[in-house]
Amino acid sequence: MTTGTTPRRRAVLAGVAGATAGLAGCSGVFGGGSAVSVLAAGSLNNALENGLRERVDQTVEVEAHGSARVARLVADGQKDPDIVAVADPALFESTLTPEWYAEIATNSLVLAYDAESQGGRLVADVGEDGWWRPLLDDEVALGRTDPDLDPLGYRTLLALELATGYYDTDTDLRTAIPTPSQLYPETQLVSQFETGAIDAAFIYRSMALDRGYDFVDLPAAIDLGDPAFSDRYGTTSYELPGGTVVHGAPTNYAATLRRKTAATTAVFKVLTYDDFLIDFGFFVPDPYPRYTGQPPDGVTR
Repeated sequence: MTTGTTPRRRAVLAGVAGATAGLAGCSGVFGGGSAVSVLAAGSLNNALENGLRERVDQTVEVEAHGSARVARLVADGQKDPDIVAVADPALFESTLTPEWYAEIATNSLVLAYDAESQGGRLVADVGEDGWWRPLLDDEVALGRTDPDLDPLGYRTLLALELATGYYDTDTDLRTAIPTPSQLYPETQLVSQFETGAIDAAFIYRSMALDRGYDFVDLPAAIDLGDPAFSDRYGTTSYELPGGTVVHGAPTNYAATLRRKTAATTAVFKVLTYDDFLIDFGFFVPDPYPRYTGQPPDGVTR
């Protein structure tokens, strides 16, 4: 079992989460003004707000949602950002089809828990060897994101499916553990956890480390974070609304530049080459950024 080492900072983080949720709820088409607009996965929001902005001279406007929703907003013409960053490159191969994109970072799933709650203590007590048992017995108020809107949501289901085989349980964990009452928008899941409304939540490791949460490390065979288990991850899948099927794969973030100007290019280069994401709990493999398709001149180094 692994735990975060910093204080929970409950009041401060709740304020940050509330501000994030408010930002994510803003509407209208943004982009095209003097600011560089970034529409991004909710799990990237803190890194973009507090990391990217500090490293560029340009004004950056960030809006965050679940990645599947990000892709749909752009595909449907409801949003027109300069930069799109999602938590699954598969969305660039299905809902959105940019001519090129860059893979920029990786992540993995953990089960964060509130050590101050009874349900959270149950998760802590069983740790990596039995975290699923109190979830299965309805002893823990669990939070997760909507799989139809967010890769974190469908990755949670894929991890539960993988866990069924890994632990050789008599029960299909993917079917037995999830309930509709557990669903929260990605940008609101943090606030639910911080205010004590839920005892535990499936989140990305970067989110847990960044916020100082206690968490259980899931085995690499099920946490969707280790390329060595790509074939195993690939045995799972989830069908999104509209019929797109996403298959289990190592958790990977990707971004594309939709509007090339001097300002947008400068911001995109920092996003892809600065390595600031490491400071926010992400992992940036040596080959990254890794490009699919041919980016325009001046975008790469």
